[in-house]
Amino acid sequence: MEEKRLRQPIVCVLGHVDHGKTTLLDQIRGTAVARSEAGGITQRIGATEIDRTHIEKIAKDLLKGGKIRIPGLLFIDTPGHVAFSNMRARGGALADIAVLVVDINDGLMPQTRESIHILKKFKTPFVVAANKIDLVDLYTDSKSKTFKGSISRQRPEYIENLDAKVYDLVSSLYSLGFSADRYDRVSDFSSIIAIVPVSAKSGLGVPDLLMVLSGLAQKYLERDIGLTESGGQGTVIEVKKETSIGTTLDTVLFQGKLSRSDSIAVNSSDGPATTRIKAIFVNSGTRNARLAEKDTVSAAAGVRILISDKLSVIPGTPLIAVDGNTDDAYATILAESTPNISTEMDGITVKADALGSLEAICYELQQKSIRIRSATIGDISRKDVVSISTLNNQMDRVVIGFNVQILPDAKDLPTFSDIGIISGNVIYSIVADTEKWLSDRRAQIEESRKDSMPVPSRIFLMPEYVFRATKPVIIGVRVLSGRVKVGDDLIKSDGRFGGTVKSIRDGDVSKRYSDAGSEVAVAIDGITLGRQISAGETLYTDITEEVVRSLRAHSLDEETMKTMEEIISIKRKQNMFWGTKA
Repeated sequence: MEEKRLRQPIVCVLGHVDHGKTTLLDQIRGTAVARSEAGGITQRIGATEIDRTHIEKIAKDLLKGGKIRIPGLLFIDTPGHVAFSNMRARGGALADIAVLVVDINDGLMPQTRESIHILKKFKTPFVVAANKIDLVDLYTDSKSKTFKGSISRQRPEYIENLDAKVYDLVSSLYSLGFSADRYDRVSDFSSIIAIVPVSAKSGLGVPDLLMVLSGLAQKYLERDIGLTESGGQGTVIEVKKETSIGTTLDTVLFQGKLSRSDSIAVNSSDGPATTRIKAIFVNSGTRNARLAEKDTVSAAAGVRILISDKLSVIPGTPLIAVDGNTDDAYATILAESTPNISTEMDGITVKADALGSLEAICYELQQKSIRIRSATIGDISRKDVVSISTLNNQMDRVVIGFNVQILPDAKDLPTFSDIGIISGNVIYSIVADTEKWLSDRRAQIEESRKDSMPVPSRIFLMPEYVFRATKPVIIGVRVLSGRVKVGDDLIKSDGRFGGTVKSIRDGDVSKRYSDAGSEVAVAIDGITLGRQISAGETLYTDITEEVVRSLRAHSLDEETMKTMEEIISIKRKQNMFWGTKA
């Protein structure tokens, strides 16, 4: 039986900032070039191809005579989970497998957890590159490039320190729903995440990582990486408009073939469109990485395609070879280019530079239970500002911008200052800033509402602090809930009038109001202590049914709402229907 032909698996690298993603990619790119090995490694547009023979050579001590069936590995050169989200194929992620880079000394950081969420969303298998093992205490440079070779020459104290950090990582991954272990201790790679200890700085462990990726790909991904002779399918990573030659598309071809003069369908700012390939370029593989023109390329490959038309092609969308009828290709492009984001009638507005990054940031926001009203690709425009500034709910008057600009005509609007704008290019920072903005705005709204209406409140008249019994009563009170304000009418637990708050003092300072938890001296007019009210008694602020309606639509804190229900019960002793229309 003829063995199934396989293409190169596509590998993405993800992880937290400063944990070594780019350094690891540089180390992988340089493994063969540094030795001037022709054909061992070929850097192509937007991707780096590691040839099978090179993997077998640098990992020969690990393979022990075993053979690698895949032609090699194709690494996407742009690291990060946002780039990963932008690279889409077949209704999921472009990557067949991912490398999650973690600083073994720091553990899982915010961007690492975001990356894991994205991997879960796309159901992408991954391995963990536990980086910076050379910074673990008592490490000794063994001169070996393989982890297996290095660990056998380390002191027992270092091995113990490393194991402790590996098991901290194992524990953190377990809390996120993954079983993991050091790769050389894993017996079932289909259910256990492999942790490969590496030093991206020195290249230690890179042979182990390439071997593990190759083994996992050919054992578990055979169905996904079968090579077909169909028309080419790819994902556009980057679009360049060059005056001298025209529009070029940096593309990862993940299936089939592409040839010069082929017609291709792409997604543009005006919708799906067809154009023709004028030229295909790959890097020459030499040290100066000059471009070489090709007549035909096969998957998987990173290529630069010169197209014949001036189209505004959208990065992160499909490229499909077409022959005649374009209906199926256009339908696929539209399906792949439609954001998979659930929106609601109320919520914030999100803008991003590309489809994948839009989905990635919306996913993280919704993980924090932040509702989204609108999510679109593009800069923050005048239309966005006008729309947001007129929303009824003040909590919705904010726009999140990921890697986009605020257009000048939007800034010129008088209402520009009325909305919140949170922008940046690091998702976890934007999410944290959004949570803070919403929390601050909620507090501002509550403060304004507490200021503009009577707040359901409970106060205790402290018998040890009676300063005057009448005209007015002056007594120390403890505010048990809500906010008591100057001018509030008070009622007793039986509904009878309990006086009016004339003034509030905290020591020598006069105050307009006093919040729950405070103890202040209060002057109460219209009653006499010992007759209408008594020291040691609990009084309530008097509220209207309008206040009840307002608070049921937009509630305050739990204790205030509990006090409101107590006041409703008091009122219903005199009117059993009081508050029922609220």
